[in-house]
Amino acid sequence: MIKFYSNENLPMDIVMELRRLGYDVLTSYDARQANKSIPDRDVLIFATQQERVVITLNRDDFIALHRSNIPHNGIIICKSDRDYLGQVEKLDAYLQEELSKNSVDSLRDRLIRVKKQNQSKSSYPIFVIQEYARNS
Repeated sequence: MIKFYSNENLPMDIVMELRRLGYDVLTSYDARQANKSIPDRDVLIFATQQERVVITLNRDDFIALHRSNIPHNGIIICKSDRDYLGQVEKLDAYLQEELSKNSVDSLRDRLIRVKKQNQSKSSYPIFVIQEYARNS
């Protein structure tokens, strides 16, 4: 199963939902890395050394790090949206599908983003997964 490292901006509600589903989530607080102004690059390196996928709300910085071709165990960017359960359910379904097709390393050097998309003829937005390519 995928192991996560959540940086300090990820809501604890998301962490709790992931843990409820059986995911191993190490928070920056658990790792004594919170409130130390650690650069995002170092967060990514730490998570990779711990063989964990970074999960964060920090879209711009982690997309830039991903595109800089730094090796990593994976990056997941959630949306700053209070529908935490909806995001986690979509993410879990995606991860289960990926793991059934690939090995645990299926997120290595990949960045996926949980986004909200409005459906035509519906007032209910849904969450979707988008994958970001690396620079060649």
